[in-house]
Amino acid sequence: MRYLTSGESHGPQLTAIIEGLPAGLPLLDTDINFELARRQKGHGRGRRMQIEKDTVQIVGGIRHGYTLGSPVGLVVENNDWKHWTKIMGQGPIAPDEEEEIKRKITRPRPGHADLNGALKYGHRDMRNVLERSSARETTVRVAAGAVAKKLLKELGIEVASHVIEIGGVTSAIKEYESLQKLQEITEGSPVRCLDPVAEKKMMDAIDEAKQQGDSIGGIVEVIIEGMPPGVGSYVHYDRKLDAKLASGMMSINAFKGVEIGIGFEAASKSGSEVHDEIAWSEERGYYRKTNRLGGLEGGMSTGMPIVVRGVMKPIPTLYKPLQSVDIETKEPYSASIERSDSCAVPAAAVVAENVIAWELAAAIVDQFYSDRLETLKETVDRQRAFAREF
Repeated sequence: MRYLTSGESHGPQLTAIIEGLPAGLPLLDTDINFELARRQKGHGRGRRMQIEKDTVQIVGGIRHGYTLGSPVGLVVENNDWKHWTKIMGQGPIAPDEEEEIKRKITRPRPGHADLNGALKYGHRDMRNVLERSSARETTVRVAAGAVAKKLLKELGIEVASHVIEIGGVTSAIKEYESLQKLQEITEGSPVRCLDPVAEKKMMDAIDEAKQQGDSIGGIVEVIIEGMPPGVGSYVHYDRKLDAKLASGMMSINAFKGVEIGIGFEAASKSGSEVHDEIAWSEERGYYRKTNRLGGLEGGMSTGMPIVVRGVMKPIPTLYKPLQSVDIETKEPYSASIERSDSCAVPAAAVVAENVIAWELAAAIVDQFYSDRLETLKETVDRQRAFAREF
């Protein structure tokens, strides 16, 4: 299962084409719009979230509410496009409009793709880079992830996320009663945090950064329950499930670190404090007494909850811009300023949740027979039963 996306930040639309979904999956635009709305929430978001109310159009691969097995086409229109039709138009620029329309960006922003992208493709106007490298593209990745979440739910697999740190403020509450309870609490939190005390401090830190024209980052955690054991592979490096999850997390804009289970904490512990003892019961079959390795061993799922964390750096578009160099004059200047958020960590938790959901769904579809949803369900259930009876 795979997908491609197309579109620029201020272009007319973002598009995704998903290939490999089983036939018979119930899917409505409301399933996707729910996730798109979640992505736009969060304390610290910029003005664009008020301009763009993202909704999806399903333009292929679905009939009467069910997937057909053919590629699924998704489109999210940019409502702000009307203000950018000349600047981002596909047609050639008329000579008398060149100065008005082009507005070349020649001052790369530190921390962005601007300069590296210009060097790669030879662009003298770095808008050609920043329009595609913008985190706006995560909109349609969330749309694809929403489809994956729908598939996982049909297979009895639930995905949730929460924020555990923003700007150095850390949540003291990391345990949760149930995944459903975690979702209830975080959906009601402006920063998607389980700890109400830390929530207030996080919001204060975001407000302070905004006042100073600065930005702050944080850490998000994604938790998955219900994965059958044995998904992934120890045989080939490119089929290891933990590698796919790490790659997916690191593919999100501004993410600079990832860990699974206790992650980097394992470096300071002995083996007896890291590895999870195996137990067996008639009710559960094989299980781990602890879950320090985050539901993954040897590149495969263990059947325990999968726990993945990602580190998001502060957004590099600052209202007090850092120093840069103009690529035309080679003179030092302040970097260009584009509309931005002071903190997007709460939204990034939703993006991470959907990106990880996609990787899990893709791994399942690639491993089990999946032309029809009913057959995929049977196969996954057989795997669970086999693991209990083995």
